[in-house]
Amino acid sequence: MSYLEHFNLQEQPFRLTPDPEFLYWSKQHARAKAYMESTIWLADGFVVITGEIGSGKTTLLQSFLSELEDDVVYAVVSQTQLTPTQFLQAVLTEFGFKPFNKRKVELLDMLNMYLIEQYSNGKKVVLIVDEAQNLSRKVLEEIRLMSGIETHKEKVLRIILAGQPELRDTLDSPSLKQLVQRVRLRFHIGPLDRHEMREYIEHRLQVAGAPDRGLFGDDSFDIIHKYTGGVPRLINTLCDTALLCAFADEKTGVSHDDVMAAVAELNWEEHESTTGIHQKLQQIQDREQDGNVTRLEVHSEGAVVSEQSFPPGRIIIGRSPDNEVYIKSKFVSRHHAQLISDDDGAVIEDLNSTNGVFLGEKQIKKYRLRDGDVISLGVHELVYRDLRQADEFIEDQLEDDDEDSVQDDENVDEQETA
Repeated sequence: MSYLEHFNLQEQPFRLTPDPEFLYWSKQHARAKAYMESTIWLADGFVVITGEIGSGKTTLLQSFLSELEDDVVYAVVSQTQLTPTQFLQAVLTEFGFKPFNKRKVELLDMLNMYLIEQYSNGKKVVLIVDEAQNLSRKVLEEIRLMSGIETHKEKVLRIILAGQPELRDTLDSPSLKQLVQRVRLRFHIGPLDRHEMREYIEHRLQVAGAPDRGLFGDDSFDIIHKYTGGVPRLINTLCDTALLCAFADEKTGVSHDDVMAAVAELNWEEHESTTGIHQKLQQIQDREQDGNVTRLEVHSEGAVVSEQSFPPGRIIIGRSPDNEVYIKSKFVSRHHAQLISDDDGAVIEDLNSTNGVFLGEKQIKKYRLRDGDVISLGVHELVYRDLRQADEFIEDQLEDDDEDSVQDDENVDEQETA
């Protein structure tokens, strides 16, 4: 008897292979899919979706593709360690061409003609690149040029880049500023919180045919989150192993003890995101290396449009593409404001803009920012983050953790001595 029969399941609930049938629609996943769908009805749709390994990006893409209408033609490229010429060949192959033994200029001409032809036939063309964190800067520059192919009316290629968090770091480099300016929406899929994780597990069990929601006991969920950090792929691995452990012991459900037995079988340690220490240290190390002290998040209608980090110095914000922070809006002046960061923090100054700079309801001309301040420029909001304050806060937390750890050790020693 397999554990499927033992637990009255019709199929494996925690397979690692992507399957849209099992996709759990967390708020983050629903939002990411909405951003993908926006590429269809926006002629210049260019979306970047990032997430940790196993966060469900590939399954999300499959769900998106399965629902496309007949008037949409798409290409999916998932082998991304390519030269610019190889990348163009991969794209054209997906569109049904045999583009080998062609020079780059011929490949570009083939692609251009194909896109114009599809547009003339009333078709919308979408290019989806999975594992985009592996793309070289030269290929990313090629994608920028491809995104600019247009008729006399509108652009003819929609683009979705999906990848691991490294993609965000790559896109934030100064050399790719022009590419980022083409990106309409960026979204990062984070791990599931405890509530979402429980819903995720129960959803997969229900799809797999579980007769009730009580297969995993209430005492099992906290420990699952502790060792998976809410990452779906890790949840699947741990839950599948826990089912096997419960099955081996002829139990009818999974308890805390079964999850701990699975943790021992897998030889796992507590997930770093639940301790936070590794992640916090890495944040400090990354910032020390790149020298950035300021992060600016641009928001529109509650969504993050862009997020950029900068070293000390002068940053110009405005509608002109040559600005460090480019905001495409009729309510934003060409050179709307400047932000100057120094050893004491940062000062924002209005550059005689038409619609002004606001902090809440108050219009400001020149203002020294505090971490977390939200500045309004037309219909957009600019959230200021002082990365140095974040580092100091993290270091203080780590010092407190170390002191608590030392105190705990001293208390243990005292108890043992007693």
